[in-house]
Amino acid sequence: MSAATPLPQERRLVTAIPGPKSQELQARKLGAVAAGVGTTLPVYVSRANGGVLEDVDGNSLIDFGSGIAVTNVGNSAEAVVAKASEQLAAFTHTCFMVTPYEGYVAVAEQLNELTPGDHEKRTALFNSGAEAVENAVKIARAYTKRTAVVVFDHGYHGRTNLTMGLTAKNMPYKQGFGPFAPEIYRVPVAYPYRWLTGAENCAAEAAAQAIDMINKQIGAENVAAIIIEPIQGEGGFIEPAKGFLPAIVEYAKANGIVFVADEIQTGFCRTGQWFACDDEGIVPDLITTAKGIAGGLPLAAVTGRAEIMDAAHAGGLGGTYGGNPVACAAALGSIETMKEQDLNGKAQRIGEVMLGRLSAMQEKFDVIGDVRGRGAMIAIELVKPGSKEPNPEVTAAVAKACHAEGLVVLTAGTYGNVLRFLPPLVMPEHLLNEGLDIIEGAFALQGVTAA
Repeated sequence: MSAATPLPQERRLVTAIPGPKSQELQARKLGAVAAGVGTTLPVYVSRANGGVLEDVDGNSLIDFGSGIAVTNVGNSAEAVVAKASEQLAAFTHTCFMVTPYEGYVAVAEQLNELTPGDHEKRTALFNSGAEAVENAVKIARAYTKRTAVVVFDHGYHGRTNLTMGLTAKNMPYKQGFGPFAPEIYRVPVAYPYRWLTGAENCAAEAAAQAIDMINKQIGAENVAAIIIEPIQGEGGFIEPAKGFLPAIVEYAKANGIVFVADEIQTGFCRTGQWFACDDEGIVPDLITTAKGIAGGLPLAAVTGRAEIMDAAHAGGLGGTYGGNPVACAAALGSIETMKEQDLNGKAQRIGEVMLGRLSAMQEKFDVIGDVRGRGAMIAIELVKPGSKEPNPEVTAAVAKACHAEGLVVLTAGTYGNVLRFLPPLVMPEHLLNEGLDIIEGAFALQGVTAA
């Protein structure tokens, strides 16, 4: 089905979830695919559009996952399909490092324009978020002639050896896969809900602790880069307390440290702004992007200050598939869609609806300890009633109940107790509300007490 004939925007269940055909495919998957490649919900998709996923059994599910914040413009946006199809018919690959093409340059120009700051910029394209982060580290080291990299509690940056080392959470990302790359140091992040002296003290105290640790344990003069997600993704959609990020940026600037914003999950209208850094006026030296950039095709980028990006020697950056022409065409279609359909405005509206409904649920169910997020990047943290002790059991049970009713939801968080919601930015509001109805019903099924 093409983007011109979209799927009906409705939830429709004709079998149990997963259905018999999905179960058959799952059996094949278990016999063919490595066991380490897990699946959140073994429902095999045949078509997708707007806010729904249609499976091989004919069920239509509401999508609150967007392929982990990838399909911001939907799974088959018209401009993405048209531009990628045209490029696919022209040529699929040449390798930009051998014989280049305009699409790569055009994407770089768009990123240089859209990312925060009006300074001169350069961009390099890659395949995945982890690859972008690795290259940001390479670039920062080349520029500063330093080696140390500072990251934060609860951060997630990828699954390669270096980015596993940068990632905070052990299971499932790091367990058994070490040793990891050296010269990585972790410091506290401003986590308002769990800051011991209260959210009102969080920003100043967390920044002071982080800076003190860097000065005492590493030495600012040895730090090449500080890397942080402006809203932490896998960590549980933790939005650092206001003032924390500006303090870290100021410290980095004063000490010649490259400040890297990992906007792989937060970028491209997801939070109701082009980039989450825009919220506090943060201008990173380097910004890494992927996920929402190309409507589902694999593409990633590092964009930043020209003098920093140009520090790597010729031939030092690249890769066979980096900036593939079909993915570049899709990115141009995706950015066009974001602009023409005002997906920042749509993300803001999604946030208004979700935060309102979920806050009302928090009043009703005392397992909901915190409701947070911006735009279409919203989460709830579940706790044992009367405490802040993480409650991963109810989190898993609610997610399972949602799946059974045809709503795709994801879990997250260092403690496995966060439900995160990432609907496509093109999702119709009636589906958004229906999905929230399912979530509320899933809580009621758990027999949790009223707050």
